[in-house]
Amino acid sequence: MKKIYYLSTCDTCKRIMNELNLSSDFVLQDIKSEAISLVQIEEMKSLAGSYESLFSKRARLYKERDLKNQSLTEDDYKNLILEHYTFLKRPVLLFDNQIFIGNSKKVVEAANIAING
Repeated sequence: MKKIYYLSTCDTCKRIMNELNLSSDFVLQDIKSEAISLVQIEEMKSLAGSYESLFSKRARLYKERDLKNQSLTEDDYKNLILEHYTFLKRPVLLFDNQIFIGNSKKVVEAANIAING
């Protein structure tokens, strides 16, 4: 599978997608206009190992809801991501049964090596 979950209004997502020079066979899903489904989040979790690793603690709603002072379970992370797209750490790139989560330099470099050799 070649898929990227991103936000079309996110300049960082757009920059990373340009850097990776994605081929036309990648499926692009703007998570704001096309919500993540239960099947999709479960597929991401199976590759990532946990819902928490997919969860963005930088999201504005994370701070507004004071979630950092709550004990969140894996189900909480899953439900929050399904509830609102901002809780997904992005971009999330799926490539040949590998997953690359977020925009850290290390993650982007690893994705670039996997995709472009």
